[in-house]
Amino acid sequence: MSMYLEIHAEPDLLIVETKGTFSLDEAKRTFREMLEAVALHRTTRVLVDGRTLQGQPEAMERFYYGEFAARTVREFSGQGVSPATRFAYMLKEPVLDPKRLGENVAVNRGMVVKMFDNHKDALEWLSAGPAG
Repeated sequence: MSMYLEIHAEPDLLIVETKGTFSLDEAKRTFREMLEAVALHRTTRVLVDGRTLQGQPEAMERFYYGEFAARTVREFSGQGVSPATRFAYMLKEPVLDPKRLGENVAVNRGMVVKMFDNHKDALEWLSAGPAG
């Protein structure tokens, strides 16, 4: 099964439900799709709900996804996506990495992103940060 998104726009918040089974190629495809929606709605906060996402990403897939995400946010910065856009990912293990490798890779490359295992903490983090 591939990955797909359900996207809901609210004022300065994009809620993205990610469903299906993780694969690196599908994750990259859906991330680009999500950034197109960010640009369209000119939002600076994105809540990604992937708690039903299936799969067991390997360490290198986590690394490559984090690297890709940060690079792609930079690429989209000329197309209506602020580099300061905050991304909160809600995931469950084993898709959620307890060591946060992908998060660390993306943050080290300039992306504003954090992983969570619950809705409350994700929304609090998104609300606490400055808008882009």
